[in-house]
Amino acid sequence: MFDSIAPVYDRMNTLMTAGLDGSWRRSAVRATGLGSGGAALDVACGTGKLTGELAARVGPAGRVVGVDLSPAMIEEARRNLADLSWVELQLGNALSLPVEDGSFGAATIAFGLRNLSDFEAGFREMGRAVRSGGRVVCLELSLPKSRAAARLYTAAFRIMAPAMGALFGRRSAYAYLPHSLDGFQRAEEIAATMTRAGLRDVRFRRLALGAVAVHVGTVA
Repeated sequence: MFDSIAPVYDRMNTLMTAGLDGSWRRSAVRATGLGSGGAALDVACGTGKLTGELAARVGPAGRVVGVDLSPAMIEEARRNLADLSWVELQLGNALSLPVEDGSFGAATIAFGLRNLSDFEAGFREMGRAVRSGGRVVCLELSLPKSRAAARLYTAAFRIMAPAMGALFGRRSAYAYLPHSLDGFQRAEEIAATMTRAGLRDVRFRRLALGAVAVHVGTVA
């Protein structure tokens, strides 16, 4: 499915978020605490939007590795980030990352957690890749704190996502998106999952009236 939507993925994200997705990614990058010369791992990197923001943060003296399971997404990322020689892109599984232990100052995942078969295992694997004192950052869709608002948001999302997908001939693929929130963990539950995965000082911040959340945990 992700191979099929790779060519339209970035335009769809910008359209569905009214252009706010860029500011959300920048919030996630700030949460890594990285500076010039740092090393970052971007898990489920997709077309490389967050990967590129991380690369800008650490600069040419730094190192950024993006990993994704979809070959078409990796190819889009390679085209998008071709001028950034300090970025490396790899095919790989988020639950078995092709990187050495403790080789990064931070690991990120943006809008990819919902696609993992085991959230806790995903956070453990990200934590494995990050050195002690580094951070794991998760940017993900969420539900507003109010149950009434959450129901309204979910209902609107079920209509909007497929309709917008149809504009790009991808209606069936984008019909999946709202259903990925069915039974998905709330922000507090994701924080608890990160803690169970061995991360400490876990905290989160809601964005977009609670429709998105940024979680941060520190590697012990």
